[in-house]
Parts: sequence; C-alpha cells; structure tokens
Amino acid sequence: MAAKTDDLSKLLPTAQEMMEKLALEEAKKADEAARKHAVVEAEKKALLDKLTKPSGVSEEERIKRATAIIERAVANGLTEVQVYRFPNSLCTDRGRAINQQEPGWETTLTGLLNELYKFWDRHLRPLGYKLKVQIVDFPEGMPGDVGMTLKWV
Repeated sequence: MAAKTDDLSKLLPTAQEMMEKLALEEAKKADEAARKHAVVEAEKKALLDKLTKPSGVSEEERIKRATAIIERAVANGLTEVQVYRFPNSLCTDRGRAINQQEPGWETTLTGLLNELYKFWDRHLRPLGYKLKVQIVDFPEGMPGDVGMTLKWV
C-alpha cells in the first residue's frame, strides 16, 4: 500500500512547485502589461509630437475637411461638433487660461491647435461660426483634456 501512495504522490506537484508556477504566471502577466503600457505611451508621445508641429495641410484641404465635418453634423441634426480633443499639456499654461476663459487664451495654443484656431478665425468666424474651447474633464480635480467645439447656432 505504501508503494502505491508513493507513486501517487509523485503525480501530485508540491505546494512549493505550485507557488513557483503561480509566480511565473504572474511575472508573465506583469511583463505583458508593462509591454502594452510602453506601446501605449510611445503612441501617445508620437501623437503629442505630431500635434506640436505644423500639419502641412493646405488651406484648400482644410476647407474641404471642415465642410465635410459640418455637413455630416447637420445631416445628423446637430448644431455643433467637437472637432478636436487634446491634452492640456499642448497649451503653454496647461489649459489654465482656457479654464478661466481669460482674454488671450488662444495664445497658449501650440502647433496644430494654433493652426486650427487661426483657420477658424480667418475662414469660419466671418461666416458666423463660433468656436467653444473648454476643459472637458477634470481627473483628480485638476484640468484635463481640452475640447474644441465648432458651433453654428
């Protein structure tokens, strides 16, 4: 009988072996999570880098895009559309002037966002379009992302 029990115990892993296996699995999961986080952070950095530089889009192309966005929104019964949402880090003051709606807040915009504001000012404002720029979320009570909304009412 003892020989049979010894044979069975060889089939069962020890508690220590199971703890080691569990630790290896947890380490694999942690490595995968860290890898995914690194990819997301790299993508975010690339997007932020792109937004801080001029877009290279011609005025004609920008007008075509604006027209398409506005027409699509109107077809859906909307009187406004959020055209951009971006991190407050793309403002020179991290969105403080926008949050306070201070005169001159537009001077805090950088890169592509500055281009978008100037495009609105040159082409859309004279046609009666309004631009609402505001902080759209407050993570942990602090200003977060900024939203640019184009309105025609």
